[in-house]
Amino acid sequence: MNEQIEEIVSRIRELEEKLGHELEKGRAQYGLKIKGKVARFEKDIIKKHLTFRMGMLQFFRESGFFSILTAPVIYSLIIPMFLADIWVTIYQHICFRAYGISRVVRSEYVIIDRQHLKYLNWVEALNCVYCGYSNGVIAYAREIASRTEQHWCPIKHALRIRDPHKRYLKFLEYGDAEGFRKKLDKYRKDK
Repeated sequence: MNEQIEEIVSRIRELEEKLGHELEKGRAQYGLKIKGKVARFEKDIIKKHLTFRMGMLQFFRESGFFSILTAPVIYSLIIPMFLADIWVTIYQHICFRAYGISRVVRSEYVIIDRQHLKYLNWVEALNCVYCGYSNGVIAYAREIASRTEQHWCPIKHALRIRDPHKRYLKFLEYGDAEGFRKKLDKYRKDK
């Protein structure tokens, strides 16, 4: 990777760090306290949240016909998500051990916590569980795939890709045959 790209990647990481701090400020603004992996609100904030909970009749009235009609299709995706979750977990436990690739910690990607918000009714809470699980599994699988790619084929594509994973920018340039042969072992050891 050339120096200019390294500098840009470094600035991106710095901005991600700043973004994390700003997100923390936003959480604090609403009285959220995190202890370990548990999120808590004070009792007066919980009482306020309860005043914003929508009743089920109002919720279904405002949801609209197409939301209700498409719900079974949306929720049917849970089956392939669950199968993907199991399969990528088995895959990484077998293959990553065999090749010495550091394993991905699932709990850092699959985070299901929004259903505890008191301003959500049970359908909204269920939707939040579904979205947290589905997007978490995709992020978890993407990280496993990116570590696999780094081990076997750390080469950039000829065409620009829209949203590359975090390892991609460090990959070898498309067409760098000499670099691939000389640096593949280095990429495999870089965690």
